[in-house]
Amino acid sequence: MKAIIFDASTLISLAMACLYDEIRKLKKNFNGKFLITLDVKREVVDKALTIKRFKLEGMKVQELIDDKVLELPDAVGVKADEITKKTNEIMEIANSSFVGGGEKIKLIDLGETSCLALSKILTDKGIENVVAVDERTLRMLCENPAGLKRFLERKMNTKIQAIKNNFEIFKGFKIIRSIELIYVAYKKGIIGKKDKMWLESLIYALRYKGCSISNEELDEIERMG
Repeated sequence: MKAIIFDASTLISLAMACLYDEIRKLKKNFNGKFLITLDVKREVVDKALTIKRFKLEGMKVQELIDDKVLELPDAVGVKADEITKKTNEIMEIANSSFVGGGEKIKLIDLGETSCLALSKILTDKGIENVVAVDERTLRMLCENPAGLKRFLERKMNTKIQAIKNNFEIFKGFKIIRSIELIYVAYKKGIIGKKDKMWLESLIYALRYKGCSISNEELDEIERMG
């Protein structure tokens, strides 16, 4: 078995770009599970349904859950309290990893941390998985903590202390963004046509709906397309 764990940021990018059918096509061609945690569901469904501006997106994501395109962790035998315990552990470490102005800097919240927690649990069970996340901070924490330190210093205009011993827990996560997911689907012929105009329209729709990606990375994807 293998799994893709979707953070709220990736689902929101895909939803805002109206790529619900593309999610369904991806799942149909993926020999594994598309998973979301309860904390992510609360953000992209439960909370969205209380806000008129986001209600339609919430209903569409709920449809994906109802149709088992997206599934909760119990579908792979992982209990909610197991995720909660691991989430609290990871979030405490993450949000004490950088100090600026004498105060710990809060980096990540419950939803995205729960995705890391589920990933850790699945990895321990021998289940191959990746975490789909568009939010820059979480990706940098896992992939480039030194770069995150420099980013925070520029953003906050102050010297930042990094607690390097904390970074060990964030090693080994496999991260993918919505644009990269859609690119893979395009290359496999799952969505769109083998036409660079299709690829460009897909990746720029996602970029302008929330997927954090540099101009250089976009250029590289277009060249590979």
